[in-house]
Amino acid sequence: MSIFASASELLAATGTELGPGPWQVVDQHRIQAFADATGDHQWIHLDAERAAAGPFGSTIAHGFLTLSLLPVLSRELYHLHHVKQILNYGLNKVRFPAPLPSGASVRATGRIAEVTRVGDAVQMVTTITVHSDAGEKPCCVADSVARIYFDEEHQ
Repeated sequence: MSIFASASELLAATGTELGPGPWQVVDQHRIQAFADATGDHQWIHLDAERAAAGPFGSTIAHGFLTLSLLPVLSRELYHLHHVKQILNYGLNKVRFPAPLPSGASVRATGRIAEVTRVGDAVQMVTTITVHSDAGEKPCCVADSVARIYFDEEHQ
């Protein structure tokens, strides 16, 4: 677990590899809950019988469900101390190279790609790769952008 206690430590961390974090199961219950929350009820995610005969051999998680796990998966990669506020600023690039089958486990690795000062904040771009125990290729790769506001004495 990498720990950064100041803006200057984070600014010096460009290129740092993070993780891997612990495994987390993505079961059919979670996939169903995501479908209900988003209204995306495609058969490839919910109909086990039809999906078994489909291209992946089982139901798969929504790509956006996998993406929505980034906060919880990233939380296990690094900690920031002396922070007043962290804002999710967005994503630069997102890809879903492989499907995530229902019942598979995922974990993340990361790399701090870029850290810059933006006003009184530090902007960090982290490339997060979500790996599945169901295959060789990652199921998600995303450049996550955060704005971090450290306490005044830790700028």
